[in-house]
Formats: sequence, C-alpha cells, structure tokens
Amino acid sequence: MSSFTTLPDLALRTLGGSVVAASDESFAEKESLIRPGRPGFTPETFGGKGQVYDGWETRRRRAPGHDWALVRLGVPGVIRGVVIDTAWFKGNYPTHASVEATAVGGHPSPDEVLAAPWTELVPLSKLAGDAEHAFEVLDEGRYTHVRLNIHPDGGVARLRVHGEARPDLTLHDGLGLDLAALANGGLVTACSDEFYSAPNNVIAPGLARHQAEGWETARRRGEGNDWLVIRLAGRGVVRLAEIDTTNLLFNAPAAVALTGLDGEREVELLPRTRLQPDTPHRFRLGSAEPVTHVRVDIYPDGGLARVRLHGHLT
Repeated sequence: MSSFTTLPDLALRTLGGSVVAASDESFAEKESLIRPGRPGFTPETFGGKGQVYDGWETRRRRAPGHDWALVRLGVPGVIRGVVIDTAWFKGNYPTHASVEATAVGGHPSPDEVLAAPWTELVPLSKLAGDAEHAFEVLDEGRYTHVRLNIHPDGGVARLRVHGEARPDLTLHDGLGLDLAALANGGLVTACSDEFYSAPNNVIAPGLARHQAEGWETARRRGEGNDWLVIRLAGRGVVRLAEIDTTNLLFNAPAAVALTGLDGEREVELLPRTRLQPDTPHRFRLGSAEPVTHVRVDIYPDGGLARVRLHGHLT
C-alpha cells in the first residue's frame, strides 16, 4: 500500500462524506463504499436479493455503458491517492475502474454536480477480485466530489480518497475556530510513534468512542518521550487547548506540553502539565504570538483521544 494512505480519507462517512447518487445499487447499497473500517463478510448469508455484501454491488448490465457512484467528500481537498477495494467480491467484481473529480461550491444537487466539468484522476485501470488497488494521484487541484466508474458492472467494497483537507475558511472570517481540526485543514505532519493507532485520529471530528479512535503509542522502554506535530489550518493565535484522554484508563500520558512553531521560532504555549486518565482537559493559553504548527509532547508515552486548539487565524 502506498504512503499516501497515511493521509486522511476525505470521503469517509465519519468526516461527513456521502454517496449522493449511483447508476444502480440493486444488490448492495452505495453507502457502504465510504464506511469506516475493513469490509466484513459472512458466507452463505442470503437476503431477498442474494448473498449479503458489505459494499456496493450493481446488477448484471445487459446494455452498453458502465455503472458509477457519485461521492461528496466530507472535507474538500487535494487528493493524493485513491484505493479501490474489491474485498470479498470474487466472481462479481468489475474488470476495470476509473476515478474522476470536480469542484462545485455551495450545496449543489447531484444533477448539478454531474453537469460540472470533470477531471480524470485515475485512468481506466484493471481490477482484480478480493484485492486492494492503490492509485497515486499527482493532480494539485482542490476537489469537492469524486465519481467512481466501474466497467461494466459488479461490486466494490470500499472507496478511499486520501488527501489533504482544503476547506473554505472564509466562513470563519472574524470568528474563532479549532485550528487543529482535520475538517478545517489541520494535519499531523510528524509523529514519534503510531504503533497502535494513527496520529491523525486526534484531530478527527466528534468524540472518540473507544481508545482505537485516538492515538496510542507503544510502551517506551528508553529515554525521551513521544510527540506529534500538527500543521494548523493556517497561521494563527491559539487561545484554548483541549487535551482529551477519554477511554484511556491505564495508558494515558502522565503529562503534556505544547510548543508553537513558526519557522525557526518556538513559542511555549503550555508548559509540562499533569494529565488524568479518561478525562477531557481544557487549558487557557497565555501566548498571543501567531504560529503555523504545534508540537504536542506526551510524557513519557501513552495515548490521546483528541487534541483541539481553538484560536483565530491571522
């Protein structure tokens, strides 16, 4: 799997993504394409339409053409790579697929999106059954929607659209916002350890339902401490930090520190401060200096459910 898969999945349902239209979904619903987690499968489980699949499956096409599904990204952004997963579809997968993208502002209807100009991100490519197919994307455009085209028909379990968020931040002019939030354009750009779970989880929307939905490191046996660096949505002044250890009962860090980064300049935002397990912590910050990144140091190791850095863009 390519390195772009470490970037957030911009189409994910938990980020607000939606499959807004499809040419057909006779056997299995289109909404499954952007569900979180690996596709499941139970053999010999039949419904009124046949074997039940955790994916999107169209009828056998008897006329010329191909099937397609239209996905609104949960967060608009620059797409770095696409994964088309045909897990469990062994005799009923498409032979080929392609992916296109477009950018439409506001809250368009599916018909308005389909009528927009489209850019090909992944050319028509051969697929195999029960396999993940990773396609790197070099296009630097910002997109709001993607269209998965399958040829001629069949089933796809998951569509992953990995990239960097580029939301419209003009909506926040004069207002405060979470500068670290993935949905606002934040991104974890460096991390000391991600043994148990991905560091970008800490800036995901909503609350973590269990510890796997946060960031957790391996047990540190040497000197030093674990850390991550968050690139903020834009250069800004951070006024309030939320450090959430919810669900981390016996593996929360003992303490945390926050350091703002602006080029070569470092700004202390929060000195080393004690944390409690399974607790949302909120800290008012005194610095009024703008920064572009924030380093989160945890001592010595452990996990965080969420990190929120509220402030104002400069």
